[in-house]
Amino acid sequence: MKINTWFGVLETDRAGKILESRLLSKDVRELALHSLSLRDNRSDLSPEGFDLKAAALECGFVESSAEYYSLLHKITLEAAKLQVSGALTPDQRIIQAVEALDDVNETTNSLSERLSEWYGGYFPESGLAGEDLSLFIAKYGSRENLDPQDPLYSKARSSMGAKLEPADEVLLKGFAESVCSLYERRRQIETYIENSMELVAPNLKLVAGPMLGARLISLAGSLEKLAEFPSSTIQVIGASKALFKHLRARAPSPKHGIIYSQPLINTAPWWVRGKIARAVASKLSLAARIDFYSGKKDPSLTEKLETKVLLIRTLNPRPPQKKQESGAKPRKKRRK
Repeated sequence: MKINTWFGVLETDRAGKILESRLLSKDVRELALHSLSLRDNRSDLSPEGFDLKAAALECGFVESSAEYYSLLHKITLEAAKLQVSGALTPDQRIIQAVEALDDVNETTNSLSERLSEWYGGYFPESGLAGEDLSLFIAKYGSRENLDPQDPLYSKARSSMGAKLEPADEVLLKGFAESVCSLYERRRQIETYIENSMELVAPNLKLVAGPMLGARLISLAGSLEKLAEFPSSTIQVIGASKALFKHLRARAPSPKHGIIYSQPLINTAPWWVRGKIARAVASKLSLAARIDFYSGKKDPSLTEKLETKVLLIRTLNPRPPQKKQESGAKPRKKRRK
């Protein structure tokens, strides 16, 4: 009888006596990988009551019980490390990048507003905001340092803002440089997400775009879970508040969630957005399944989707007319 163990393969007779053994090396990592493969395959494992420690001693894999338990302890720890490191799959890395991007966006927006309010007291006529203002402050600091060729030079000379003291200028320039670095970090994360989506979910990227596709994976929890979702769930994913309101208070059901950012939906007339959202969600569901199960890119997905959307818009060129109430309302009887 063949028995697969964590230290090798044993051939035994019906009584359990070892006839032949093919032992592995005592490399901890190799043994840990082999143990994990046995857990996944679960073929020809040792029968109930079989003494692995005695078998390891009998075939000469270890020389003592202490060595057996010491080696087994090391292998268990190494297997746990391998499982933890393997848990961060490519789609999980995309999810982490999306969440990091959200944090960076929140921080960047908050600091940009603070910088705009702060510097507005010194140069209110600049008309700059966001990254443009951060770059301007990091480069010039005080408005008095502008080059005559700069478009804002005349406004700077006639500005009604307060004078920027040297100590404040140093502080503001450092603050602006930090904000500039956040904008640069945001672009790096966005590039990482785009490249990762091309490798992990090319069809989802093709239909939804890299950022929307990544957010769908993030909200679902993984590409596998997104592939299991029906198209009706994908259509309203991200619209949990509106959905709960519909279920509890009989409010209108949401027609779309975050997929509204897909250009075919947000550029469509209001009266066909629901139909187009269903068509887009159907293709997104199909794209996620192809990405998870095969990974082959299918350019025909977008062509079929665009044809379907064109048909919907052609069949519904005008908004639906409201139904007119027929007949007069019955009069209430007077009480005598």
